[in-house]
Amino acid sequence: MISSDDLKKIQTPLKEKYKTAPDKAFVTLKAIGKIGEEISCNVETGKRMVEAGLHPATGGSGALACSGDMLLEALVACAGVTLSAVATAISFQLEGGVVCAEGDLDFRGTLGVSKDVNVGFKDIRLTFELDTRETGERVDALLKLTERYCVVFQTLKVGVPVNVTISTPDFKSSSSS
Repeated sequence: MISSDDLKKIQTPLKEKYKTAPDKAFVTLKAIGKIGEEISCNVETGKRMVEAGLHPATGGSGALACSGDMLLEALVACAGVTLSAVATAISFQLEGGVVCAEGDLDFRGTLGVSKDVNVGFKDIRLTFELDTRETGERVDALLKLTERYCVVFQTLKVGVPVNVTISTPDFKSSSSS
């Protein structure tokens, strides 16, 4: 297990570099997918290809990954890694734990059944069940820091503009939200 000192040794030079050269801290992450057969999209991840398709509530078979599930999985992964890093940085005694994200969707919006129903998650709940003997005050501090530094959580919480472009050999269009 990595110690707080080891983590500081790894991160201190990065923090110093980013303080003196802020442009070095700016990184563009990218995800690529290829439109597949049978209403699917093959998404390249850091480790393997994931084939995403329709959720069973929209007519999918359930055999392919659902993008809504993948969003929640990204939240769980980011929150879990962030919590672990923060715990290490503050010497929080963490023996283990479980991170869970649940989200509520009303598929009437996605399927265009009702224009009064928004498309997307109505509510997302992120929960941590931790194995620790730390005080409630320390647990609260861990949670606040995890929320503050979790990229996916903060992106979902504050929202960001998304610029969309579509092009064909003979056409190009874009929009932003």
